[in-house]
Amino acid sequence: MGFVDFLTDAGLTVLNSWLTTRSYIVGYSPSQADVVSFKALKESPDATKYPHAARWYKHIASYSEEFATLPGDASKDYTSYGPEVTAATLNPAKAPAAEEDEDDVDLFGSDDEEEDAEAERIRNERLAEYKKKKEGKVKPAAKSVVTMDIKPWDDETDMKALEESVRSIEKDGLLWGASKLVPVGYGIKKLQITLVIEDDKIGLDDLQEEIAGFEDYVQSTDIAAMQKL
Repeated sequence: MGFVDFLTDAGLTVLNSWLTTRSYIVGYSPSQADVVSFKALKESPDATKYPHAARWYKHIASYSEEFATLPGDASKDYTSYGPEVTAATLNPAKAPAAEEDEDDVDLFGSDDEEEDAEAERIRNERLAEYKKKKEGKVKPAAKSVVTMDIKPWDDETDMKALEESVRSIEKDGLLWGASKLVPVGYGIKKLQITLVIEDDKIGLDDLQEEIAGFEDYVQSTDIAAMQKL
């Protein structure tokens, strides 16, 4: 017996009964059988009268953007098959000589272990893509704009060599910006340089310690300003 007409109480009762122990119209993953059946309904079944059908409807609705890529033949009227839908219905080109039991239905029509592995890979990729869509876009990395003061030993320090040494530090998550020399008194000028860092990748304490390692030029460093991007 098929579902025949989902717009009648009788058809919805059969659908609800069929989905009592199943997540999909046939098999263990969504297919065109679910798509056609879903579209045959004008709205979600009454959850009070048809709880299993309503649960299935809500679940299949989450695949709406992937309907066209689900396995099976969308031109078939699966609602007229109902419980009799089999792998042969979904994929007639690879239908077995004798109809399989429902527990053995293979929506991908795999005939050997290699094909089964490929089917599993595709299924996992689709599940991963769906999960990614549900979780939303990945948040951008937190970044900060830092203004750092780097003081030389005296007025005879080669400030060009000092800056070249500082900029020679290259790290993932570190971007050097503009710089200028700022007078501090007695003819001494400090290097004031801007940098952008990814907070999770660059520790300012470690960076300052590395800059202090250029001991021929650098007396000390200070963070003059810091702002989150």
